[in-house]
Amino acid sequence: MKAAIMRNAQIVVDDMAMPVPTEGEVLVKTLACGICGSDLHALKHGHDMVQTSIETGGSFVMDLTKDIVMGHEFCAEVLDYGPGTSGNLKPGTRVCSFPTTIHNGALSTVGYSNAVPGGYSENMVLTESMLLPVPNGLSTEHAALTEPMAVGLHAVRMANLDKSEIPLVIGCGPVGLAVISALKQAGVGPIIAVDYSAKRRELAEMMGADTIVDPSSASPYSAWTDIAKYDVNGNLMPVEPFSGQSFRQGVFFECVGVPGVLDQIMAGAPRGCRIVVVGVCMETDQIRPLIGINKELNLQFVLGYQPEEFAETLHNIGEGNVDVSPLITGTVGLHGVADAFEALADPEVHAKILVDPTQVD
Repeated sequence: MKAAIMRNAQIVVDDMAMPVPTEGEVLVKTLACGICGSDLHALKHGHDMVQTSIETGGSFVMDLTKDIVMGHEFCAEVLDYGPGTSGNLKPGTRVCSFPTTIHNGALSTVGYSNAVPGGYSENMVLTESMLLPVPNGLSTEHAALTEPMAVGLHAVRMANLDKSEIPLVIGCGPVGLAVISALKQAGVGPIIAVDYSAKRRELAEMMGADTIVDPSSASPYSAWTDIAKYDVNGNLMPVEPFSGQSFRQGVFFECVGVPGVLDQIMAGAPRGCRIVVVGVCMETDQIRPLIGINKELNLQFVLGYQPEEFAETLHNIGEGNVDVSPLITGTVGLHGVADAFEALADPEVHAKILVDPTQVD
């Protein structure tokens, strides 16, 4: 089979052996797979990802000296069954899956593994018990966005918001857009979204943001204050005697992942604010702890999603509760993956590019 392979920190298209399903696995045909920001990080900062994962007991333990096929945001079609499977989903069934599999008795992270290929390949092997059939009528392309949208749902769940709090989403790439969508589904708002990119601000509004801020011309923290000084009934908030503040509670979502942003958010946040860190900063960063101490800020770091959140996200997309169509800005075949990695650097052009391994380049 053909695959777009990460080899020597480059993406190359080559032939590789067809994966063979082991106990409890099924063989699938990849129909569509989204390119994730984590994949861009892996190509550029793979050694840092692996080293940090080893230090913290994470799942990114791939050997970068060997071939790796990335891709974990996928929709696929069942082809055949390995030993010890039930065959409940007949061949031809379209499926999504939590991107891990038990291969040869060992847990493998699909898309970041030397043992199994990810979605930038014509075929994959997946654990049968983790498969979720795609609801009838849901397009393959939309189903493939289950994984990135589940990241937003998990971040919002971890924030433990109530409907009196005012969320501020800083960064409106795919992660920030997923957070905005999840906030809208949770009925929390008004939602304030911030990004330098005009295209991303447009997408943020399409995904449900109520107030859009261009930080090059206005302070996002002033915009938040202007809204948060009123209670849910439109009355001015009373001044708290200890802090001197008169704002509703703030929950800020950091969805940028660039050094310096977290410190800026801490400086602009009101006292008692909860900051949920969703963006993945791949470089050493610095914050000023005294800012957090003086303001009694709460930092919450989040990763991925739970299996039940993944399943809930697929259901919500299938039911039309979440519209993912604005996020899809391009589709490429395997030979277009390397160029797509470069194209995603321009936020004015792309949000989410899908890889279709069946497409003839």
